[in-house]
Amino acid sequence: MHKKTLIENIDKIHTTEMGIGRIQRNLGISEEPVSYCISKLRKKDSKVRKEGKNYYVEVDTCIITINSSSFTIITAHKI
Repeated sequence: MHKKTLIENIDKIHTTEMGIGRIQRNLGISEEPVSYCISKLRKKDSKVRKEGKNYYVEVDTCIITINSSSFTIITAHKI
């Protein structure tokens, strides 16, 4: 259910200037982080849960935190 909501609003998913660096640093990636996170969300085996005001996308070896009202990617971490 939560994954469906994120997919339906995929065009609204974004991050802040500070978020770009934080996500790249935390995940050890150099590519554009919003596209990277969206590709992770779209994976068949990604799992989405909602706790409070945030969605948590768990896939592969990372957890991506997305605000549920603004669809802002707040952060992402390796597990």
